[in-house]
Parts: sequence; structure tokens; C-alpha cells
Amino acid sequence: MNTIQLHTGDRLPTVGYGLWKVEPETVEKLVEHALRGGYRHLDCACDYGNETDVGRGIARVLQQNVCTREELWVTSKLFNTYHRAEHVRPAVEKSLKDLQLDYLDLYLIHFPISLKYVPIEHRYPPGWLYDPDAESPRMELSPVPIQETWQAMEELVEAGLVKNIGISNFGTSLIRDLLSYAKIRPSVLQIESHPYLTQEKLIRYAKQENIAVTAYSPLGSLSYVSIGMAERGDTVLEQPVVQVAARHHGKTPAQVILRWAVQRGTAIVPKSSHPQRLDENIALFDFELSETEMRSITALNRNQRYNDPGVFAEEVFNTFCPIYE
Repeated sequence: MNTIQLHTGDRLPTVGYGLWKVEPETVEKLVEHALRGGYRHLDCACDYGNETDVGRGIARVLQQNVCTREELWVTSKLFNTYHRAEHVRPAVEKSLKDLQLDYLDLYLIHFPISLKYVPIEHRYPPGWLYDPDAESPRMELSPVPIQETWQAMEELVEAGLVKNIGISNFGTSLIRDLLSYAKIRPSVLQIESHPYLTQEKLIRYAKQENIAVTAYSPLGSLSYVSIGMAERGDTVLEQPVVQVAARHHGKTPAQVILRWAVQRGTAIVPKSSHPQRLDENIALFDFELSETEMRSITALNRNQRYNDPGVFAEEVFNTFCPIYE
């Protein structure tokens, strides 16, 4: 497995298994299959609602000596309802308990959105709606400075609960502000990125600041069709330049897109609920795209974002909540 060295000296495996939208009843066996097949990077989050099941899969693999804990990289994310300083540590401790781990390799602020606190004992995962049973349920914003949240994240590192801290869904302005006060700099920025959303300036800026980049949804629309956030015709896999490259290299179109992503220097966390596709998604290191192929795929960019709170929060949660504008 190829890795990206972080400014802390730790090495982030280039290909991870993204656990978003993987059903709890299947995730334990899929995690076991992934780790047996060579994955060493799991991308989790409180909001995914399956960390307990992921934890069982990890425990089974460790008990069977497939790998050691030190060989694993496990990421989780601080949800929007836990941004106040006093809620950050209980949130990570809940994730650690569910994952059956003593520490996380990486903990990210999931979104630069702070919502009204929902106690863990009341509802977990808390979800985006403050009161789902209300007559008109909606998100309840509760503004918290990123600085307050980040300082609490730094305390997790000092306590040994987390090795690296980072950010997700942040843009250059928020990152620049964070760097002005951070005692511990972010190790990783996780963002949506694929050939329809190349984010070249943001990725260049992150690398300039020695922040590694992980691309989620690296295959574009595939994860969003089932939840009505993309159309079937949006798929990048059917683009002629991708199809031609796949035939040339004897690979699937998905492997070509994933290879493009890692070859441009980002880590990736593709999601799948199919063991065969899990195996395909990690088989990326026995071929290389030409400069012409790389440029042709990059040229597919149309700044098409699928995971946009400025759209889905209003449509699904009755709350207008833009963050990228």
C-alpha cells in the first residue's frame, strides 16, 4: 500500500475504505473482507451510524492476527452537534468505545457547521435535525468559533486519544484563519473531489501548507444517485476518455478514475458494499496513466459538487445552510 507522509511523520495509506452509506448489518463482514484484502485505512464517522459494527469487524481481524493495530489507520469525525469545547472529548470517547480502540489515527471536524447540542444519551448518532418529531423539523444552528473547537481537538492529541487532527469540507479562507492560531496544524484536509470537481486551487493550497488531502466520493455521482442527489446520467465512468484509458490499461473505468486521483497526489476513500468492487478499488498500483490521460481526465472538470449543504440542507432539513460560497 502506498502512503502519504504527514507533517507529523505518520504515514496515511493512500487508499482507504469509506464507510459512508454502508449498511450496519453488512459492514462488519465487509470491513473484515477489506482488511484481509490489504486495506489498512478505514474512514469512519459518528454520522455514518455504523461505528459499532465497524468496531466489531476491526476486533475480529485483530484477534485473528490479520494485522496489528499499529498497521491500521482509522479516521473518525466530530459531528456538527459536538463543536463546543466541552462536547469534543465525550464525542471522540464515544467513537473510540464503538470502534473498540484506544486511539484514533485521525480525527476530523466533519463540517464547518455547528448545530445545537443533542446529548449522546438522548439520541446517537444525533443526525442533522434537532427534533425529528417536531411539526416542522429543521436544523438548529448554534454558532461556535472554529477556534474553540480546534483548541479542544488539540487537547485530544495531548491526551493521547488522537494522533492527528484535521478538517473536512473546509475552504481556503477557513484554513488560512485556522492556521493563524493553531498550535497543532491540521494533518489532513478531506474534501469531495473527482473528475467533475477537481478542486485544483484548494488542493494546491493545502499541499503548499503541508496538509495532505483525502478525496471523498472519488468516483463522483455513484454514491449520490440512491439518495436523489445525482442522476444516473451524471456518471464520469462513461466518459470516452475514461473508457479508452480503461481498455488501454486492461482496467475498469472505476480503477482508471481512482488511479487518476492517487496519481495526482491525493488519498482516496471510495465506498462499496460489494466485495469484488472493494478488491478492484485497491488494485491501482500495477499501472500508471500517461500525462495525456491525466490531463484529459482533469479536463472533465465542471465544478459539479454533489455533497453541498447549501443544497441538501434546505431540501432535506428545511434549513438553508451554505458553506462553500
